[in-house]
Amino acid sequence: MQYMLMCCIEEKRWLALPDAERDAVMRDYGAWVAGLERAGRHRATEKLAWSPAAKTLRMQGGRPIVTDGPYAETKEQFGGFHIVEASDLDEALSIAAGIPTLRVGGTVEVRPVEPRA
Repeated sequence: MQYMLMCCIEEKRWLALPDAERDAVMRDYGAWVAGLERAGRHRATEKLAWSPAAKTLRMQGGRPIVTDGPYAETKEQFGGFHIVEASDLDEALSIAAGIPTLRVGGTVEVRPVEPRA
């Protein structure tokens, strides 16, 4: 079964880290993804642009309305995602526990991907 690991972090907190620490986290990300690939568990990974680049689309009165920024007003922003193959939720959580941004205050939401009909 596939699981999406949605990675969030407070952008201000991330940017406040020393460059060397951010670089180390990103190096560790590369190693983490490479390990998943060797294990045949990795399906996709993407890093997103900073939240100010986001646009939110809603329908109002049958017309699309576009606003700046992410939809949710939260301290943490959605920064990227991974899709992994795991036998069950426990294994997906175990895989997610290796995500390097957790050690610098990140959050990871783990959610099953619904199979296509």
